[in-house]
Amino acid sequence: MNTMKQSVLAVSRTTGRFTSGGRMLPGFLIVGAQRCGTTSLYRALSQHPLLLKPVLHKGVHYFDVGYYRGMRWYQGHFPTRVGAALLTRKHQGRSLAFESSPYYLFHPLAAERIAADLPGVKLIALVRDPVERACSAHAHELARGFETESNFEYAVELEGRRLAGAEDALRTHPEAVHHSHRHHAYLARGRYAEQLDRLEALFGRERILVLDSHRFFAEPERVYDRVLEFLGVPHYGYPVFERHNGRPLPKPVPLSLRAALSDHFEVYDQQLVPWLGADPSWRR
Repeated sequence: MNTMKQSVLAVSRTTGRFTSGGRMLPGFLIVGAQRCGTTSLYRALSQHPLLLKPVLHKGVHYFDVGYYRGMRWYQGHFPTRVGAALLTRKHQGRSLAFESSPYYLFHPLAAERIAADLPGVKLIALVRDPVERACSAHAHELARGFETESNFEYAVELEGRRLAGAEDALRTHPEAVHHSHRHHAYLARGRYAEQLDRLEALFGRERILVLDSHRFFAEPERVYDRVLEFLGVPHYGYPVFERHNGRPLPKPVPLSLRAALSDHFEVYDQQLVPWLGADPSWRR
């Protein structure tokens, strides 16, 4: 990030913190999963006149790695209540602020923090073929410099050692950041139902919407309609649907490894059926 952009962001954050009392808090969050289309859904929803994104950037990452900064810092990222009220009158519907931080679903403390600080908030999660997600995550972390092991198969082998004790460490030291937990959880993040069950215990299933990202990209209008119904906001036509943050794999993944990983995830994929109301699209 260049110096000028850093300065602008610093000024904006400071201004937001000082005016936080007059700003909104999110009515819903896109909580993950990573590499499952969260940016594409975020961009589509941002085009709705009553759905208000953060002032600075997509993911605030407060409830996972920034919680020590406090609620004034967090609230300072969102639009003002005065501006939201004007939009509410103009469009005859309730304005909702939101953000998208895909580590919220996986971080062991994020759900508890969200439940405590945002009573009544709704959550949206996207899931995709966990094998494809793992491959995509490895390519993504490698390109960003957070992964040093270029061989995907070996990175998967390393995962157990890299993540050993990570959740206990994060719970013991709530302000800590565990690099491998955040950047190297290729298989663990794909065990979606485990993470969703943790949310259900705190929020109830009626406040959680789980979307199959393959269906979102295949039938975006239909999925968009479901999201608006879940949020209780009026329909003003469809946005432009685009894919964002796609990243090609540096090299093909061996078919034998794909088959082994698919077998590994089979039982976890079946646990998604109650959440999706159908078999996951990649298992049909």
